[in-house]
Amino acid sequence: MNLVEALLQALRARGVREIFGIPGDFALPFFRIAEASGILPIHTLSHEPAVGFAADAAARFRSAPAVAAVTWGAGAFNIVNPIAAAYAEKSPVVVISGAPGRHEARSGLLLHHQGPRLDTQFRVFREITVAQARLEDPRTAPSESARVLQAALEESRPVYLEIPRDLVAAPVEPVPDPAPWPFDPEAVAACADAILDRLAAARRPVLLVDVEIRRFALETKVAELARRLAIPVVTSFMGRGLLTEADAPLVGTYLGFAGDPAIAELVEGSDGLLLLGVILSDTNFGVSAGRLDLRRTIRACDRSVAMGFHVFPDIPLRALVEALLERARPLGSAVAAPKPAVPRDLRADEAPITPDDIARGINDLFARHGVMPVACDVGDCLFTAMSLDHGPLTAPAYYAGMGYGVPAGMAAQLVTGRRVLVLVGDGAFQMTGWELGNCRKFGIDPIVVVFNNRSWEMLRVFEPEARFNDLDDWRFAEAASALGGEGRRVWTRAELARALEEAISSRGRFHLIEAMIPRGAISATLRRFVEGVQAFRRATGG
Repeated sequence: MNLVEALLQALRARGVREIFGIPGDFALPFFRIAEASGILPIHTLSHEPAVGFAADAAARFRSAPAVAAVTWGAGAFNIVNPIAAAYAEKSPVVVISGAPGRHEARSGLLLHHQGPRLDTQFRVFREITVAQARLEDPRTAPSESARVLQAALEESRPVYLEIPRDLVAAPVEPVPDPAPWPFDPEAVAACADAILDRLAAARRPVLLVDVEIRRFALETKVAELARRLAIPVVTSFMGRGLLTEADAPLVGTYLGFAGDPAIAELVEGSDGLLLLGVILSDTNFGVSAGRLDLRRTIRACDRSVAMGFHVFPDIPLRALVEALLERARPLGSAVAAPKPAVPRDLRADEAPITPDDIARGINDLFARHGVMPVACDVGDCLFTAMSLDHGPLTAPAYYAGMGYGVPAGMAAQLVTGRRVLVLVGDGAFQMTGWELGNCRKFGIDPIVVVFNNRSWEMLRVFEPEARFNDLDDWRFAEAASALGGEGRRVWTRAELARALEEAISSRGRFHLIEAMIPRGAISATLRRFVEGVQAFRRATGG
């Protein structure tokens, strides 16, 4: 077999099921062989950032690597921001870039798409991926591919492969089977014992979960662990949507001062808080305003466990969860987790629409038709999503880069086969919303709700007098038909309710609901978040 076929077979063996990409001259030979081989289907989008976001979302929903294929220079540099986001949020995207052939690299001429040096691109991606390789020697290409792909599996972070375009058809041996990184089972057992001893001594143990349990496909096992321990479970802000399809004593989402006071008290008052797969980010814990002493928690993340000032290194999360399950005993009475309360019963009148009205309308829709997977961008649409019925949710909640929602939602429907709801602000829609024009060729029909306040409204709440946050009115709904979908602009709560019901009842084309929101109207969750941040800054002189 040739180099590309060997690589594609190895990717499929490791859980990859499709390629997202955009061809370019340095990548054309890769795309030609990939298409002819039929090993993995190719989904092309319109701009490389969307390719990165789509691959990121596919990796999240599959709990497996996903591929973003681009050309050298002009294509690869366009995907840097989505890959940086995937690194931050631990999404195992495999970036495959075409590259100049060997004779071109030795020609002495500057090459089109070239940065300052021929290796500039490789050096850039070395900063935002956990393993990299140039597959420039057919003899070592299989072992190098195996090394890089295993890093993606073990660390659940992006990796980078560069293939000179004159080597794609080079004959190679098959890529070796996955070889898991070694660890010490006795160390894992000792760590599990120490954790359970700490939880047993606590009066109020609580389990707080985050994205690593999804990345390593551990939700079912973590749900079983929570049931055996009989302790309540909450998700972090980033982890919203976890455990929603598992039988777990899930109480809700910890949002500190911006969320439910009862959940905040549960977490912040715990003397045995186990953080499982939790990223210690400002979005997860900046909302606690210093009310949570992380030094007194048990933290299992990044292949290590920290209890106070004691650290157990090289503890894979999967091995730890399995060891905890083997030893778990109830720590108290069984937990009866209440169903998290969410706003419902949209008043279908002629009043203008607010973000909280959108949450009510969607929850009413879910009550009638079932919960849908949600792909969400950043801004107030993400804070609004915190008020939706608990269900599958993907969003760049930590990295907080704009433009994720639409391509992520499209990938989510391709991956899951379920119709997806996309929540996106007008600013982010300007960036990647036009990718909806590809829905027709993919055969997907997401429902997209655009929060259109003609503003970067989340930025405005911090800079209320600034005019640079103003956006023009692009009339997105009118463009939907030209892109192959159905569009409707709504101004009132009654119009919103009708548009949501019409969208869910109609299949075969994407539906774009452009919800016109008055400037200054923000969700209650965002308002609490802003007020809390401002109070914290005043108190600390920040």
